Amino acid sequence: MERTTFRMAQRPLADDIRLRLGTLSPAERRVARVLLAAYPSAGFETVAAIAERAGVSAPTVLRFVGRLGFTGFPDFQSALRRELDARNASPLSLYEATGDSSSADSADGLISRTSELLSGALVKTLAEVPPHDLRTAVALLSDRKRRITLLGGRFTHLLAQYLGLHLMQLRRDVRFLPDRDVERTATLAALSRRDVVVVFDHRRYEETNLAVAQLTQESGGKVIVFTDTWLSPATTHAEVVLSSRVDSPSPYDSLVPTLAVVETIVAGLVGTLGTDAHEHMKHSEDVARRINLV
Repeated sequence: MERTTFRMAQRPLADDIRLRLGTLSPAERRVARVLLAAYPSAGFETVAAIAERAGVSAPTVLRFVGRLGFTGFPDFQSALRRELDARNASPLSLYEATGDSSSADSADGLISRTSELLSGALVKTLAEVPPHDLRTAVALLSDRKRRITLLGGRFTHLLAQYLGLHLMQLRRDVRFLPDRDVERTATLAALSRRDVVVVFDHRRYEETNLAVAQLTQESGGKVIVFTDTWLSPATTHAEVVLSSRVDSPSPYDSLVPTLAVVETIVAGLVGTLGTDAHEHMKHSEDVARRINLV
């Protein structure tokens, strides 16, 4: 019997719009930019309102929607509503909507199904990583003139710590955003153009992560966002967006594909930092020995 898959992540409409920018007419491109600038809320405005904001005719908006494969504007908005429902889903809501089919699996069946889901999500995630964003992330994180700050969410803070601990072994000026209010406020108040803030934010997205990303951008710093296929609101303020599939055999989003992207970034950093990373690792190892940590 076929088992229920809790996550079959679809590419968000925003990604489809970005991918088509190069094939659109100038007028249609203006429509696309209006939608992307305030995604997803702009998609729920009327055709007339979008046309006015883009400085085009209403038929141009409808032609653009047709380019995306929709039969009309209501069809486009329905797809956007379905995407928002998925974007706001919680483990509880997914469990209640689909039920838990894994309890009927044998051990062999569970292993086979998990292997199929995770390997597929991993391959798709790495295939969809934009090379430009990967290069930019490695360049920002390896720039020794910059200070790196990392933060995450309920579960993704584990990935922020994982990446941060690797960075600490490879270079200086790496820290986690403090938990205590006064320390956190002081850290964010001191953000400047030399800062790179790395945000991990999967659904259900956290307002704190959005606020931190906005503060960083306003200070002139750069933001790198690791997120899922529905895209954290923090991506609005990001220099780099690295999204991952979250397909899972349980009601919880899988972090395995995101971990693979993190591992890819670490490999890039080791290659880019080269001998400087080696020297930093040797110095750190020496300090750890002197204080009896190794």
